[in-house]
Amino acid sequence: MSTISKNDKIYVAGHHGLVGSAIVRNLEAKGYTNVFGKSHKELDLLNQQAVRDFFEKEKPDVVVLAAAKVGGINANNVAPADFAYENMQIQCNVIKCCHDFKVKKLLFLGSSCIYPKLAPQPIPEDALLTGMLEPTNEGYAIAKISGMQMCKYFKRQYKDDFISCMPTNLYGPYDNYDLQGSHVLPAMIRKFHEAKKNNAPMVELWGTGSPLREFLYVDDMADACVFLLENYDGEQHVNIGTGVEVTIKQLAELVQKTVGYTGEIFWNSNMPDGTPRKLCDVSKLHSLGWTHKVDLEEGVKLAYDWFKENVEQARMSR
Repeated sequence: MSTISKNDKIYVAGHHGLVGSAIVRNLEAKGYTNVFGKSHKELDLLNQQAVRDFFEKEKPDVVVLAAAKVGGINANNVAPADFAYENMQIQCNVIKCCHDFKVKKLLFLGSSCIYPKLAPQPIPEDALLTGMLEPTNEGYAIAKISGMQMCKYFKRQYKDDFISCMPTNLYGPYDNYDLQGSHVLPAMIRKFHEAKKNNAPMVELWGTGSPLREFLYVDDMADACVFLLENYDGEQHVNIGTGVEVTIKQLAELVQKTVGYTGEIFWNSNMPDGTPRKLCDVSKLHSLGWTHKVDLEEGVKLAYDWFKENVEQARMSR
């Protein structure tokens, strides 16, 4: 296993996003002194030549690939070609450069939608590629599966220290609150906040509220990622999660209570629920020595506090 050191040059791709910013915070808190990122204006990861020029100039020792085109059910459902193409392009450009320029260690972040729609629950890592995917986010899922498999193949063929992890549903500071593209928890925070502010009598939420989901506070995710960078070199990806699930209805009631909204909730059952259940088996990560610290109630409060303080800067264009 490659040993990373505190003065290694660590490039975090996607350092302004929910995931990347949390990993930067965690690395710096742990004493890593040379952590950096590039904005999209500074480096377009879709541009193969630009990525190669960047690696040739900067020569990072460690790379965390947290950059991706992401979105919720609606965004994935209406633009599958964009999600497939852009994510594959980013991954191909960065992973190949990590090999060509002899990066010491690469961590690639997958997504829980990589697993089959009807995977066994909790979902073990070896459920990958054993069944059909959820149709609403198939384009994104196939791209992420390709990236994880590519890391495995470079490790197998060239002995590159490329590892992958699979975080569950994430939330927290710097999340996306655009209702056209956000995930369920930030969308709820925004909807209940604005309904309270406007004295709206009702909040409409999609689906039936029955699907089960697992949620992980993003700073816990970042802590697990750095733990894996420091302690793991296996070929198989590692699930990152809490091992705890709630229904979407229970989540809505928790967010409603946290925000202090007293109106009604209308469940629009004409809209899709998505996968009925999606709980990760985190026994592998636990066996390596890491467990989460922030429970859902505390995490939702932290996320809402951040949203209130940063509502003008939050990503919520629509």
